[in-house]
Amino acid sequence: MSADDNSDMKTERSSSRIEAIDVLRGFALFGVLIVNLDTEFRVTFFEQFAPQYATAADRLVRTFIGFLIEFKAITIFSMLFGVGLGIQAGTLAKRGPVRLLLARRLLVLLCFGLIHLLLIWNGDILTEYAIAGLVALPFILGPPKLMLVACAASLLVFLLFCFLPPALIFPGPAWMARHVLDARQAYGHDGFLALLRFRLTEVPWIGIFDVFIFPRTVGLILLGAWAWNSGLLQAGRADTRLLAKAGLTSLVLGLLLCWLDGAGLPAPLTLPAALAHIVDVLAPIVSAIGYSALTIAYFDRLPAGLASLVAPVGRMAFTNYITQAIVLGLLFSGYGFGLLGRVGVIAGVGISIAIFAIQSLVSQWWLSHHYYGPLEWLWRTGMYGRRQPWAREPSVPAPRGVVAGGRRAEPGGNAPAGRVYRPQHGAGPAVGTAPGGPAGQGWAGTVRAQPAPPSG
Repeated sequence: MSADDNSDMKTERSSSRIEAIDVLRGFALFGVLIVNLDTEFRVTFFEQFAPQYATAADRLVRTFIGFLIEFKAITIFSMLFGVGLGIQAGTLAKRGPVRLLLARRLLVLLCFGLIHLLLIWNGDILTEYAIAGLVALPFILGPPKLMLVACAASLLVFLLFCFLPPALIFPGPAWMARHVLDARQAYGHDGFLALLRFRLTEVPWIGIFDVFIFPRTVGLILLGAWAWNSGLLQAGRADTRLLAKAGLTSLVLGLLLCWLDGAGLPAPLTLPAALAHIVDVLAPIVSAIGYSALTIAYFDRLPAGLASLVAPVGRMAFTNYITQAIVLGLLFSGYGFGLLGRVGVIAGVGISIAIFAIQSLVSQWWLSHHYYGPLEWLWRTGMYGRRQPWAREPSVPAPRGVVAGGRRAEPGGNAPAGRVYRPQHGAGPAVGTAPGGPAGQGWAGTVRAQPAPPSG
């Protein structure tokens, strides 16, 4: 085998691994959408703590959401934020002061997060990601062992937070009952400015929850960055079979812990308080690790059509996350269609599927004409302090190792000579899309439209 063949095979494996991360991020965003719609748009924020269901079918679907998706999707999203920071750290090391560029990247994200939090939706997670990322940054740039120790310490702090009296975290029942009535009026009937004023009064109360989960967020970011920096997720350095076995074991164990914790399904027994807190912390994390490892390990066995539908949403996850909040606000708030309290769980899942399907089509189209999603482009431009590449050229020769229809050529092989390819779905380099998302070589089912701009 020639040196060129070897190089092409390494590039192919690296590209496949980045593609798998894009797909995983897309799946995670879909899960986040389902949960957010069900718990924070279909009803008001505090109603999720005393849920009511119109039908037995709604209750059953909600059970599956709680057991299989809730807290797992956002956990994967948080870990992928860390993976993205790890990839960015390695990429940026080749072209400038890593610490400064990553700090600027996170500060720009903080600006986006504050705008989202104050003007669009107070359930924002970007602000917390930006601050948690700044806290985690010194460890991400340090040795993997120190990163893992900091991760464990952060999760331990979160576990200790779980032993705090609920009164320090949750408002009292009487306050919540009054607030739910006010919130139904504000969210379901008030205009945009009146609702904006009401949302701002909620920020301190919701902020308490953000402070409560902050150590967990830091820990998950560090866990994701460690998984990348240690080589666990890097193509050529990871044992796919071992990853698959570890993923299956983690998923089975995680879902068992979820059952014991009463997440969705009725708990089979009552655990001692201390053990219940430990299970509550571990269950979604272990489950999320299982989902993630299996998706990455078996990525090459996914139907090509499925990967090509999900990956573009993952590559534009920052734009799609903000867009979801805007669309859901228009659907459920009084200044829009006013569907608050009028949509059941099953209908909510249907709306989520429709939104995600539209985002998939729009993302594929957009990435066939542009290098990055619009917010991803603004984010990168803010980080570098200069305008980044924007639109693609209409047609260029297909790159080495990729053929039409998204099927890869044999390692070291070329696409048919002389053929000119139009950009396909999402063509181009995969770039950090979800907060902290990774830079990479592209995703399944694509043909690059032109030479890639600098990634990172």
